[in-house]
Amino acid sequence: MVAFGKKLKDRQIEEWQGYYINYKLMKKKVKQYARQIQSGGIERRHVLKDFSRMLDCQIEKIVLFLLEQQGLLASRIAKLVEQQETLQIDLDLVKLASLRESYRETGRHFLKLVFFVEINAIGLRKILKKFDKRLGYGFTDYYVKTRANHPYSQLQQVFKHVGLGAVVGALSRNLAELEDCQGSYLSIYDQPTRRLQDPVIDAIRAAIDRLSHSTNFLTFLGQHALIMHEELPMPTEENVDDQRYNFMSLLLNLVNTFLYMVNTYIIVPTADDYSMSLGAAATVCGVVIGAMAVAQIFSSIYFSAWSNKSYFKPLIFSSVLLFIGNVMYALAYDFNSIGVLLLGRLFCGLGSARAVNRRYISDCVPLKIRMQASAGFVSASALGMACGPALAGLLQVKLKIYKITVNQNTLPGWVMAVAWFFYLIWLSISFKEPARLTHKDLVPEYDTRQVGGSALEKGATQPLLEAPQDGEDDDQECDVSEELSEASHAPVSSLRSAYKLLTPSVKVQLLIYFMLKYAMEILLAESSVITSYYFHWTTGEVSVFLVCLGLTVLPVNIIIGSNISNIFEDRQILLASEVLVCLGILASFHLIIPYTQTQYVISGLVMFVSAEVLEGVNLSLLSRVMSSRLSRGTFNGGLLSTEAGTIARVIADATITLGGYAGQGRLLNVTLLPSLAICILTIICTCLTYNSQY
Repeated sequence: MVAFGKKLKDRQIEEWQGYYINYKLMKKKVKQYARQIQSGGIERRHVLKDFSRMLDCQIEKIVLFLLEQQGLLASRIAKLVEQQETLQIDLDLVKLASLRESYRETGRHFLKLVFFVEINAIGLRKILKKFDKRLGYGFTDYYVKTRANHPYSQLQQVFKHVGLGAVVGALSRNLAELEDCQGSYLSIYDQPTRRLQDPVIDAIRAAIDRLSHSTNFLTFLGQHALIMHEELPMPTEENVDDQRYNFMSLLLNLVNTFLYMVNTYIIVPTADDYSMSLGAAATVCGVVIGAMAVAQIFSSIYFSAWSNKSYFKPLIFSSVLLFIGNVMYALAYDFNSIGVLLLGRLFCGLGSARAVNRRYISDCVPLKIRMQASAGFVSASALGMACGPALAGLLQVKLKIYKITVNQNTLPGWVMAVAWFFYLIWLSISFKEPARLTHKDLVPEYDTRQVGGSALEKGATQPLLEAPQDGEDDDQECDVSEELSEASHAPVSSLRSAYKLLTPSVKVQLLIYFMLKYAMEILLAESSVITSYYFHWTTGEVSVFLVCLGLTVLPVNIIIGSNISNIFEDRQILLASEVLVCLGILASFHLIIPYTQTQYVISGLVMFVSAEVLEGVNLSLLSRVMSSRLSRGTFNGGLLSTEAGTIARVIADATITLGGYAGQGRLLNVTLLPSLAICILTIICTCLTYNSQY
């Protein structure tokens, strides 16, 4: 990936070059400030004042040019409206067609202006980030807060795209009225839900949507999947994605995600009973549940590497392994073998294709719907997590079919084997393998002086004020070295290389992800053992409890994504969620007083919901600050987070099994102690990391 300074230079429209943010000048100024402060040649307050004034001048230059261009566009539209009024009296279809094309040409010019605003907004936030990083200030928060809400704010023009909506409205209304002249009689005002179907208007709407700063539920949920995107992709990338995208293939990936999550959690309510029926202790359920996660540590890597060459073959292989694994899990009862049971779960883990599901969305889904697909990935996972225990609660039968035992322990395996068999048939018939990209597809030649509608309709793809990616725009000693550093932005080739790209804040966020996955796995995996020992719950009652926990995932994300994240900063929500997880863990301990169902349910709910909030916010932050080199390739950001979470689950399941040696009466406290220690550690690390940045 090319450094931002070079991208900005390459993407500028030639006749507008003097009105873009002078990123190169400001970058040199930041380096100069850093040297002067180190040598004691300037006071910090003078630096703040001087840099603020420079930013104000840059923004004023951008905004004045923006207003000038908006005025020109308004004049062009006004002249077209006059022609339109004349044509409504004297109907001429040829002139109507010509007028419609004139409106579209105006729309294409407007797209250039939108792209101009977008590039400048990205440049502004990146230089703010660079200033904070080099000088150790929290200058970004100060500058945005003091300028954004000021009555004379020019920053609003850049980040809130003031006035652009009026131009879109004028173009849409008049194009719709031209349809009326041809006999449609439909109005955009009479039918508010009716959208004008015009490629230029659609492209403008997509560009305006990308200029939105406010976090919404869909964005929040999509980032929850940690499917990373490059910040400023090539203009032709959208066309490449459109050629590779197939809705049925995307649906099959989401179904794979759903079935895998069902497969993971369907055995949780009955794992302890199954273990005891095979002569093992109830706490061996930790190993049974965790065997799938152990195998997933390795499967994530080879599936991620395999997806560089194919998506269809890994999904076929995954489905076959999961079918075999579930059959082995079900037959372990008749073989009376705990080894067959564990081997079946290992096969299921080796069939984990979540890395392929993520890569397909990242690489093959068009930018305009990628956030929806990412949100669908998270929703499918959450739904599968809730449906797994629900199915286990319903599968309460006991019979024999040709010497094969079918009961509440084996039926989850048989049900999932049948599900994977039918999925395999559907996959073989309906999946369409995307065409592999060549270097020419990814890095086409184009001249910015000839940029037209088709190029500018794509634009940049990320929210403008999200935190920049640290590894993307690291400080260079000179601009020449930055221009020659393109090779250093290629995808990493090993886990070791990926680890070297992680900044301290990214490492802390991966630690947070490890902690929350560990705490959640302890709660879920030992629920059947704990509730059976303390409250004598049946399998059905355990299933209801787990289903209720799973059903909180989407509502919680709706609340956080649509409301809370617009009121508080992500880092504030992050720390508050960590504290609530810690309180939930503390409330779960069995101390002197008798342990009650109310205490267990409420403390478990607080812990689980807080961990869900924490996961969403943490992955949202992680997707913004992780190096852009981890957005593609085998060892990408999604793989790193998956590995961190999977290792946490493995250790948690092992903790449950080892804790069983202390006896079931002590199991709860023994397993909660590590959760509490890790949670306190993450809170300390979070405070130290973010205090050092501000």
